[in-house]
Amino acid sequence: MKISLKWLRELIDLQEISNEEIISKLTAIGLEVESVEDYSSMYKNIVVGYVKEKQKHPNADKLSVTVVTDGQQEYQVVCGAPNCQANKKVVFAKVGAYIPEFEQTLSKAKIRGIESFGMLCSEKELKLSDNHDGIMILEDNAPLGEEISKYFGMDDCVVEIGITPNRPDALSHIGVARDLAASFNKKVKLPEVILNEGNVDVNTIASVEVLNVKDCPRYAARVVKNVTVKESPDWLKNKLKAIGLRPINNIVDITNYLLYETGQPLHAFDLNRLEGNKIIVRSAEEDTKFTTLDSKERIVPKGSLFICDAEKPVALAGIMGGENSEIKEDTKDVLIECAYFNPSVIRKTAKKLQLSTDSSYRFERGCDPNNISYVVDRTAQLIAELAGGEICKGVIDIYPEKISNKDIKIRLERITRVLGFEIPKETIKNIFIGLGFIIKEENNEYFLVEVPTFRPDIDREIDLIEEVARIYGYDNIPVIEKITIPMKSTVDQSEFCDKVRNYLISTGCYEIVSNSLQKEDSAKITGNPVKVLNPISADLEVLRTSLLQGALITVRNNVFVGEKSLKLFEIGKVFNLKNENIQSFADFTEEERLSVILTGNAVDNVWYERNRLYDFYDLKGILDSLFSKIGYKRVDYKKAENSDTYYNGKIEIYVDNQLVGNCGYLSSQVLKKFDINQKVIFAEIWLEKLKNINIKSKKFKELQKYPKVHRDMAFIVDKSVNYDQMKEFILKNSKNILKLVEPFDIFESEEFGKNKKSIAIRLEYYDENQTLTEEVVEKEFVGIIEKVCKQFDAQLRGEIK
Repeated sequence: MKISLKWLRELIDLQEISNEEIISKLTAIGLEVESVEDYSSMYKNIVVGYVKEKQKHPNADKLSVTVVTDGQQEYQVVCGAPNCQANKKVVFAKVGAYIPEFEQTLSKAKIRGIESFGMLCSEKELKLSDNHDGIMILEDNAPLGEEISKYFGMDDCVVEIGITPNRPDALSHIGVARDLAASFNKKVKLPEVILNEGNVDVNTIASVEVLNVKDCPRYAARVVKNVTVKESPDWLKNKLKAIGLRPINNIVDITNYLLYETGQPLHAFDLNRLEGNKIIVRSAEEDTKFTTLDSKERIVPKGSLFICDAEKPVALAGIMGGENSEIKEDTKDVLIECAYFNPSVIRKTAKKLQLSTDSSYRFERGCDPNNISYVVDRTAQLIAELAGGEICKGVIDIYPEKISNKDIKIRLERITRVLGFEIPKETIKNIFIGLGFIIKEENNEYFLVEVPTFRPDIDREIDLIEEVARIYGYDNIPVIEKITIPMKSTVDQSEFCDKVRNYLISTGCYEIVSNSLQKEDSAKITGNPVKVLNPISADLEVLRTSLLQGALITVRNNVFVGEKSLKLFEIGKVFNLKNENIQSFADFTEEERLSVILTGNAVDNVWYERNRLYDFYDLKGILDSLFSKIGYKRVDYKKAENSDTYYNGKIEIYVDNQLVGNCGYLSSQVLKKFDINQKVIFAEIWLEKLKNINIKSKKFKELQKYPKVHRDMAFIVDKSVNYDQMKEFILKNSKNILKLVEPFDIFESEEFGKNKKSIAIRLEYYDENQTLTEEVVEKEFVGIIEKVCKQFDAQLRGEIK
């Protein structure tokens, strides 16, 4: 959204406040300034010049050598424009001037052997229009030597503001002025509307019928007769040019001007081209062909809202008018449309047609239904003034069910509690009044605030508190040295993720944030992707099905610049399709996941240790520590029966016997797709499943008083027997004095026989209440050996005491 500061100064008294202060204040109150164009400085050294002489260039047929004066000095300038003439006022750029089209500063040049000390400019070269037929020839009375920015009324500073979707009111100069007025404790000066209506009743020459009141809650129309369609006056053209709009004619320019002044989209119809002089607002009963103002035939989907005359559609409601009713040079009678449309209907149609306009952009976010009377009257007033028309008496206003303002109670104590400091009551009151809100009731405890419909984003008390903080100024919030926050009894998803994030950062992992949009063939590696309706590019056509692809893109980009050793994690949402046709949220899944990815050297170029690549146990160590830190009782890693194609042997992760994720080395085929030529270890955890597992309560445990006893044993077993099975069996068949079972050696050898392997296990015994005797431990140890041998057809290799 482009905002002219010169235009703003007409709406608020900001004469003593500099442009820099205004720009800083806009960002401070949440209207972030993304770019600034100061035309006064941009067009510095570009002035009104006068061509005193013109002669043919001696070395070029199409070039001329001129003598140009700025009233103080004469300059020799080489010019190639066909319309260059002597005794004419022109736009003259001196040496040192910045030329916007070329994005370069002009310097002295030698053109075909002749020195040139400047340049005569066209409209395109100054980015005033696309016209490049020749240089700009000015009026004879143009003040010689005057800066072009002042001559064209463009001594202005234009800022581009990034407007968030919840602030449709800020999509206008009045809306931005309202925020600034509240912040600077000023008043907004709305343009006064004075109508001189004629004797012709509008209802005798036009009519409006709304068949779909749900999608068009309000529709107003005025008629201005006997207009003259012509070029707009300079003041209007200059304002439109300043904000990047191209002037067309006085009628269309007025509707564009008021769109940017009030935020209310308008449309002007040629009344005599409307069959039956009638407007009918209805929904399309089927897919319909319709040619819009840009001369493109479109298939408008069923259910879209049409503006029709008595026979045919003449406009796509809230988006674009039709070619069959546009304003032309011979237009005499104009019907002004000013309406409020259901934002969701406009949004759906615009997205399906991939057609975004200034009007649809505003209607999608929500316009002010109760500002329509003011806007339609002001439009009629300007058309009568600038096009010489006669305003018909009365207005057609279809508004069956008024949309009311909201009453919200805001407690002063609540403001202080939320913000952490006290703001004077009178300051809070002035902020609300400055924003255009109405104080209906007040006392020492609360305000009852009436919020106008131009702020659809404000629904609750907390929204009003945010407005107070925003306008009061975040920079004015004092530093609080100490604050006590009551602890919650439960941990929500956000807090859980923060806990995971903070721990992983403490282990030396770097957090990454990857794009949730991906290429379809990439996303299909790990799931069934959900397609985006209108992708912005072929590389961003579906929602991600896993965090894997984003992690690998990050690895590839780092490896390409020589950063080959990486220890990364990401927390983000993934999406998978359940049903091919999405009708509701039940047709796809949305999950919060954690990914951890390791690649390159775990130990890299240090004198006290050899270089070592990351391996699976580095990853396992990170995950085990994380799970332990959170407070889970038991974590197991099991080889998956059916491995995914993207793993080179997938390992499933179980927490308290519940599957919560998988991990392992990624396959070379997947790595090749991402141009990665080194081993990568990856884990993906389903955080929502993990969060729902009960966390063991942390209790104080008395320090161990009595000694532990260790016993080691080794068995020869079939290759099919895995350690987890043996561990489970040992724990299940032992007394409670056995506290720990751990493997310390697993290997294979031909001397054990075909399909055999050795598993060596360490057992730890102790009792919290007494010292264990040798006899008790030995009896328990020998007993478990016998049971293991019998259960797994195992052979005892030996015993190390």
